[in-house]
Amino acid sequence: MAKWTPKHEAPEPLEGPVVATVTGGTILWFVLFVVQLPFYGWFSDRGQLWWVWTCAAGGFLGLIGIWYVRGRDAALKRHAAAATAPAGPERPAGPERQAGPERHPGQA
Repeated sequence: MAKWTPKHEAPEPLEGPVVATVTGGTILWFVLFVVQLPFYGWFSDRGQLWWVWTCAAGGFLGLIGIWYVRGRDAALKRHAAAATAPAGPERPAGPERQAGPERHPGQA
């Protein structure tokens, strides 16, 4: 039997409100952590403390995720703005030189 190979290109990934989604998920993790705190003893008696600490870890990892997706979103916007900007004269890569006579190392 022949190996299956795709005959078309994969579609572009869907973009959505990524920052809002990650922020909402992070808030949800922290809310679940706070809601479980009054029952800390109940979870401890049954050996289920991992439920509480999983919610705390999800919240703190979500903060890292928010930082990451905000940076990604800003980079995508910068790239889109640069792609739509009109092409102007090229700028020099270094600092601009001041006008004046050019001096060589042997001249005073």
